[in-house]
Amino acid sequence: MTALVLALIAGAVVGLALGALGGGGSVLAVPALIYLLGFTPAAATTAGLIIVTATSLTALYAHARAGQVRWKTGAAFAAAGILPAAAAGAAAVHLPQAVLTSAFAAIAALAAVNMLRPADTARPGSGDVRPGRAAGAGAGLGTLTGLLGVGGGFLAVPALVTVLAFEMEAAVGTSLLVITVNSLASLATRSGAAASLDWAVIGPFIGAAVLGARDGKRLATKVSGPRLQRVFAVVLLAVAAFMLADAAT
Repeated sequence: MTALVLALIAGAVVGLALGALGGGGSVLAVPALIYLLGFTPAAATTAGLIIVTATSLTALYAHARAGQVRWKTGAAFAAAGILPAAAAGAAAVHLPQAVLTSAFAAIAALAAVNMLRPADTARPGSGDVRPGRAAGAGAGLGTLTGLLGVGGGFLAVPALVTVLAFEMEAAVGTSLLVITVNSLASLATRSGAAASLDWAVIGPFIGAAVLGARDGKRLATKVSGPRLQRVFAVVLLAVAAFMLADAAT
């Protein structure tokens, strides 16, 4: 297949994940950029941030129209991750490629395990929000975004449910706000790296992802969330295993 076709297919899958699950797209975008489209790990994390930012904005608009975004609380949660995202983004460009690949594989595996957990572990809490825990979770997500080019939605959704006692629909919508803010903060430190990227590949990737996000939002209303998460988790485990094996060689 040509790079253009591969970019369109990968972009559609990333968009579906973001639109349906409120996260997870970037943990597929980065491996696709590396193994299918020939990007280096450092370039892939930067390109992944660009793709996820554009796609998240599209998905955020759809969820906002449905009244599923809690702007005030989501903005506060995201604000805790801005500085960590910027700092980690600046540090990421100096790390060895094998380190980035291994760390990314570990995060992908963590995301898969989290998605396979029984549903009762993600029930909303009592509503007693602890500011310290919320700030810590936001900072942790920002660090992951900056370092590995992941939006962090696969961790943001359960954090919003368990730490801030959000309903699942509101957690998915609000996580897209968090992803967008963190990704933009990290990209601010990578402007030089972004200029050298292959935009002939990234542009079609973004276009397909944006369209896929719209379809993902509709898919979420037709297929149960747990079923979508299980399928996605199996894919992530396979991706993580492949990346770890590659990093070890």
